[in-house]
Amino acid sequence: MKHARIAWQGAVRPATVEDDGTLRLADGRAAPAEEVIWLPPVRICTAFALGLNYADHAAELAFKAPEVPLVFLKGPNTFIGHRAATHRPDGVKSMHYECELAVVIGRGGRGIRREHAYEHVAGYTVANDYAIRDYLENWYRPNLRVKNRDGCTPIGPWMVDRDDVPDPMALKLCTRINGQVVQQGTTADMIFDVPFLIEYLSAFMTLSPGDVILTGTPQGLAETRPGDVVETEIESVGCLVNTIVGDEAGHSQTAD
Repeated sequence: MKHARIAWQGAVRPATVEDDGTLRLADGRAAPAEEVIWLPPVRICTAFALGLNYADHAAELAFKAPEVPLVFLKGPNTFIGHRAATHRPDGVKSMHYECELAVVIGRGGRGIRREHAYEHVAGYTVANDYAIRDYLENWYRPNLRVKNRDGCTPIGPWMVDRDDVPDPMALKLCTRINGQVVQQGTTADMIFDVPFLIEYLSAFMTLSPGDVILTGTPQGLAETRPGDVVETEIESVGCLVNTIVGDEAGHSQTAD
């Protein structure tokens, strides 16, 4: 099942997404998809993000693949929903998309063994974790201006239940800018897979329902410019659409 969160008729509402795209509210009503504001599909608690978790991406940035996970945290201000806009400041030279599988924790715990990791997953969604590389001070530990800007991480459109994605480590990823394919990859190429990451993180801290793990992006980066429509798509999960805006359009709306 696909689970969404939307703002419609003055309220934030959970909805399910039917096979034909109909948004169905808990009371049975259908909400017109063209009239709603899409929000991040879950209320995010702690957001973990992986750097250089694909060897091919590390190589295109001229870095050696990491031997331990490179993890940083993201604030709630960074997340926006499907069909929202992300701001590119005037004057920057390099702003890249990053198509990522996002893992939503459904059952918390500490000391989770990898063989039980999927029991703690609620489902999966798509994230696009933009990076302005002009601001990067350390490739291994992205600073706040790179990864914690308002509205820099669209996520959605919905969360797909865990059991509807039989093997999250064998999914195709694709990014398109204005309809042109600019990135292709597969989650099979992750250096640290989903069970490893859950075991690793829960070894030293308690994971909670609503935590989200952004698992990194494969190679294939290209520039984004104001006016670009960016689609990040993951097989069996969904297609997340986002638009780039410049300074004249102001800053993006952040997550509710």
